[in-house]
Amino acid sequence: MNTSEFRVKGEELLKKVEDLIREGNVRRIIIKNTKGETYIEIPLGVGIIGAILAPVLAAVGAIAALAADFTIEVIRKEE
Repeated sequence: MNTSEFRVKGEELLKKVEDLIREGNVRRIIIKNTKGETYIEIPLGVGIIGAILAPVLAAVGAIAALAADFTIEVIRKEE
């Protein structure tokens, strides 16, 4: 698996997660605080549709209000 990490500010969190979802080759998104503690893991599969993602994105928006800095770990599909 291909893994990468991004550091983002709270106000950038939701936008970055939405961009990663649109990429289409992401299997899992893990949002962590600066201490490395996991806030949420978002599994993404081929069958994920907007109606299912709406509550997840709402939760990400709520998490963004909790802290100033986050790390987003992205696990991508092997090509």
